[in-house]
Amino acid sequence: MTIKVDLTREYEALVEAYQREGLDTSLFGDRIAAIIISGDKIIGLNNVPGVEIRGEEIEKGVRAEVKIAEGVELPFPIHLCTGYLKSEGYQRVIFDINVGKNSKVRFTSHCIFPYAKDFTHEAIARIKIGEGSSVLYDDEHVHGEGVRMVGKTEVEVGRNARYTGKFTLTKHRAKELKLEMVARLGERAVLEIETKVKAVKDDCVEMKEVAYLEGAHSRANLRSTAIAFDRAKVNVINEAYGFGDYAKGHVECHEIVKGDADVQTVPLLRVKNDKAELTHEASIGRINEAQLIQLMAKGLTEDEAAELIIKGLLGEW
Repeated sequence: MTIKVDLTREYEALVEAYQREGLDTSLFGDRIAAIIISGDKIIGLNNVPGVEIRGEEIEKGVRAEVKIAEGVELPFPIHLCTGYLKSEGYQRVIFDINVGKNSKVRFTSHCIFPYAKDFTHEAIARIKIGEGSSVLYDDEHVHGEGVRMVGKTEVEVGRNARYTGKFTLTKHRAKELKLEMVARLGERAVLEIETKVKAVKDDCVEMKEVAYLEGAHSRANLRSTAIAFDRAKVNVINEAYGFGDYAKGHVECHEIVKGDADVQTVPLLRVKNDKAELTHEASIGRINEAQLIQLMAKGLTEDEAAELIIKGLLGEW
């Protein structure tokens, strides 16, 4: 890992934040292709055979290009670390990711804003996946109390390619969160999106996921889980468009409300090809009462039982 000497302290502070959160610090090793961003500075950069990362510092942020050659299969994930160690400010990051044909790669993306009190983070990602390739993009967030986050991801999934995207913000406050993901699928392309968010206090969350199944035999599965407590507001929009012959899409939304929270889910399915098929499944409301009673019968209090059910929904074990 190449570290700018004058930014060593910031680099070490980010590593310490990883350690406090129980995140994998081995991602900072020399075997990992990585870009480490703090504010508007690139403080670390590492390339490995088959992966080329180029970064450019821009006004109040960073733009990075990630190119994966054809036929690459990496034993370790590509690490994208975006940090901000001050309490106030604005940061904009732009990622352009191009994956060559017949490659298999994973991305681990961490957004680390542990001290944020009045901070805005804007993230734009454009991802193009070549024919026959497979990409897993895992995005996890560590936020302070005062983060406004705006994220937009555009994905183009080529013929016989697969994209799996995971977004998680469950251990820290969302505060103000606005996410949008738009994907276009080629012939026999596969898309899987899973989003998990917990909103508390007066958090405001807006999530929108859109899949265009343009290619024949393309498939998409959009899954979102939102837990809203207190006075939080959550709005989830899922859209799927069936254009290709024998395209199949499924939208699944699960939202739980507790306290005075306000949650809305809006599905939109549109078919323009009589050979395409789209389905939708949704649930919204309080915690499952049967599960609650069953756990309380085993000696848990109502709050303990509710917390256990919520952890199960969010995959926190």
